[in-house]
Amino acid sequence: MSAARNRISRYRRASVSVAAVALLALSGCSVGPDFISPPPPDVDRFTPEKLTAIGAAGKDRVRLELDASVPQRWWEAFHDEKLNKLIAAAIEHNPSIQAADAAIKIAYFNAEAQKGAFLPTAAFNSTDNYIRQSFQQQFQNNAPTNPFGLFLKQLTITYNVDIWGGNRRSVESLEAQTDLQRYQLEAAYLALTSNVAAAAVMEASLRGQIAAIQRVIAIEKELLEILQNRVRVGSSSQADFLMQQTALGQAMQLLPPLEKQLAQQRDLLTALAGQYSTAQVPETFDLHRLQLPKTLPLTLPSTLVRQRPDIRAAEANMHAAAAQIGVAIAARLPSLTLTPQLGFSAFDLAKIFVPASGFYILGGSVAHTLFDGFSLLNKQKAAEAGLVLADAQYRQSVILAFQNVADALRAFQADAKAVKAAAFTEESARKSLAIARGQLKIGSVSQIELLNAQQAYLTASVARVQAEGNRLADVVGLFMALGGGWRDINLRDLPPSEPGAPIDAQIETINGPVNTSWFPSFLD
Repeated sequence: MSAARNRISRYRRASVSVAAVALLALSGCSVGPDFISPPPPDVDRFTPEKLTAIGAAGKDRVRLELDASVPQRWWEAFHDEKLNKLIAAAIEHNPSIQAADAAIKIAYFNAEAQKGAFLPTAAFNSTDNYIRQSFQQQFQNNAPTNPFGLFLKQLTITYNVDIWGGNRRSVESLEAQTDLQRYQLEAAYLALTSNVAAAAVMEASLRGQIAAIQRVIAIEKELLEILQNRVRVGSSSQADFLMQQTALGQAMQLLPPLEKQLAQQRDLLTALAGQYSTAQVPETFDLHRLQLPKTLPLTLPSTLVRQRPDIRAAEANMHAAAAQIGVAIAARLPSLTLTPQLGFSAFDLAKIFVPASGFYILGGSVAHTLFDGFSLLNKQKAAEAGLVLADAQYRQSVILAFQNVADALRAFQADAKAVKAAAFTEESARKSLAIARGQLKIGSVSQIELLNAQQAYLTASVARVQAEGNRLADVVGLFMALGGGWRDINLRDLPPSEPGAPIDAQIETINGPVNTSWFPSFLD
């Protein structure tokens, strides 16, 4: 019994030693740069002048709320229940959202799988043999009585000690990629809601244009009937009648292209809602139901970089690239692997678990690459170049985000003027056509003047509808450019960095908390 207790004691000491080395490795430092979030741009607006309102004084003037938060359900600002219902259906059924969610799970489980390297790997091996040796083998090898059994139950533990933090950097990189996928899910959500809202606005605009043309067609049919009666009594010529008939035909020719666009727009809305084209969505949209918001939020530039999922995705990509530098540096340093083995071996299965049949082997190995044709060095330099690339892509994402907001504001400014001019022109053309219609009844207007009045009213009516549709579409674009009300409240928010050296200079000076001055010169 004493011998058995001694063996058990040795097993425990061996286990404690392995655990101590594991804890030492887990508490160690990691080579490579520690990532810090890039600082926000040092600007306080998106355009050269500070905007507080857009549009002339009146009911169409929109006030900008500076440093205001975009509502998460920003589409409710249009006060259209059909739009709210359709966007809710799209979020629930659109496959792009489901695909992005699956991509998050892939990245998450890859990171969790990499964390398994922090723990030892245990493998159990059971080998049972029933052996009959030859007559010569039995006497030459002094073997047991023939035939005999050989039974082996063995537990092998393998542990790669993460001395330099290479595995920690690998996990860090994979977790950053998981964040990236989460941000891309939010970007897909923002794109989907914006596309549905923009498609609804386009449908409303097309319906408005079709309605305007149909109003003009009704007027032209009325005028054609008047001219037909005047031809019968001889007060108008056949040429005047044919000119009016041609104008009517030209107006009618405008309808099929718009009807085709409307049908395709309906197909688009159905697809965005995650439905097949054979079952179109029941919601329809008209311009008079989509209200122009009286106020619009305008976040600060420093806030925008934390509220745009595409910018945060670029930041996560930069984080992953920074961690890969640590992985590359750790690969150039010595590695330590512990391989303890515990087991039982006996010639009789009934005696395999008795104390005398137990054994253990404590093994370890240190490996280090002395020369590899500079492969690992070049991989490290490639990882450093990858961080420079990711940093440039991040800065480009921020620049494009600022451009998106500035473009949306400029477009909205132009829309306000366009709507006002279009409404004025349409009203003038309507009055001019009304005068021409009255003069036609008494025969005091030429056919050319009448046709010009009809064409002017037709063009002005369609232009007014298009201007109103463009203004609503640019409101959607502004909400999208500002991040669509997304908040990063569930993910790790890295501390902001201080403005300083560019990223390529940081790569040269930051190698983490581990002192590498004693490394052999050929590592440089």
